Amino acid sequence: MPTQPLPSFPPGFRWGVATASYQIEGAVAEDGRKPSIWDTFAATPGKVKNGESGAVACDHYHRWEGDLDLMQRLGVQAYRFSVAWPRVIPEGTGAVNERGLDFYDRLVDGLLARGIEPFATLYHWDLPQPLQDAGGWPWRGIVEPFVAYADAVTRRLGDRVRAYATLNEPWCSAIMGYDFGEHAPGLHDRALALQASHHLLLAHGEALPVMRANAPAAQHGIVLNLNPGYPASDSAADAEAARRFDGFFNRWFLDPVLLGRYPEDLWTGYGDAAPDVHDGDLEAISRPLDFLGVNYYNRTILAADPGELGVRPADGPADAEYTEMGWEVFPQGLTELLLRIHRDYPLPPVYITENGAAYRDEVVDGVVDDPQRVRYLDGHLRALHAAIAQGVDVRGYFAWSLLDNFEWAHGYGKRFGLVHVDYATQARIPKTSATWYADAIARQRAVVGSGA
Repeated sequence: MPTQPLPSFPPGFRWGVATASYQIEGAVAEDGRKPSIWDTFAATPGKVKNGESGAVACDHYHRWEGDLDLMQRLGVQAYRFSVAWPRVIPEGTGAVNERGLDFYDRLVDGLLARGIEPFATLYHWDLPQPLQDAGGWPWRGIVEPFVAYADAVTRRLGDRVRAYATLNEPWCSAIMGYDFGEHAPGLHDRALALQASHHLLLAHGEALPVMRANAPAAQHGIVLNLNPGYPASDSAADAEAARRFDGFFNRWFLDPVLLGRYPEDLWTGYGDAAPDVHDGDLEAISRPLDFLGVNYYNRTILAADPGELGVRPADGPADAEYTEMGWEVFPQGLTELLLRIHRDYPLPPVYITENGAAYRDEVVDGVVDDPQRVRYLDGHLRALHAAIAQGVDVRGYFAWSLLDNFEWAHGYGKRFGLVHVDYATQARIPKTSATWYADAIARQRAVVGSGA
């Protein structure tokens, strides 16, 4: 366990926790909500471990007040949640379901009453199934429904929300969903995936002006998962492999959003699979951001490979620590990633919108002791502080996650939460990491003030 307190973060720095709608809400058929692609995917045999789904999850839809009380006891200043599109516009287009919006209305009011700032994400992967039936994200016609959905949410919630993110991790939505097939809708087509990535970003860009008109005092941005690639050796071939991975994972999204262009090396390499881009698309995609959300969990080590892609993941150090996801614990990667994007891009203010780890937590005599997670959080917060000290404008940190939850294709077997959830009883038990995080926040606020 760490023995030294964290260094002081800047005044106004926001300390938060994060969740996502399909992973915690449950109530998938209540109050007008209709199926999402994740309901369909989870109901498909063999797609999710143990045939599990988010049908009940953490039952947050009914237990939200208690969960907000948990946040208040932790002392967090901000809560990043996502809105479920199929709860708000169940068919994906057409009539707004007022009962669905009412839930988020109550949630936002409950947060504000507890002194917690709402940070809302509009899309965290739960696409209404009728829109997938119409073609999903590879279909250009999806952009207009997303803009209408963004309009409905921001019109209702307005400036009560501190910040809106259009998308969470479009890499996962496009590549994991349409190329690797490991996420909904479970397809395997590189060209569809790349077209999906473009339409995700286009929907983001086209929604921004509408969101700003509805909530002019809020911040508006996007959340990207960034994964720095490191060569497995000093060879030129492995260095090239790491560069190719960086293009595939990071630059394919960073460049159009922040520079208004796709990386030329990737575009050429993709050949006929490259997306169809219309005049004006990149101007819309690169509209200025008020913030960039960065999700960081780990790095990837790359080696050259003679196969089609020319690159393959290599084994990490044998003496490194690994989480239950098999991800190497590598805090310095966060420092180096932030310094790199600060150097290479015209970077808006940054929030670390997700960072956390899954471990094999157990309840012993009513206690969940998770010292590995405490070390993980401590190490990454120190790495974040090092980046801030070197000039990166980072405004806040959101631990992933408040609650153990439905971990997508892994089902309920991977626990990321600061708070343990007994899925049979829905009992919540704050872990040692929750106590540590609460103490760290209290110390920061005592030293530098709340910044309110």
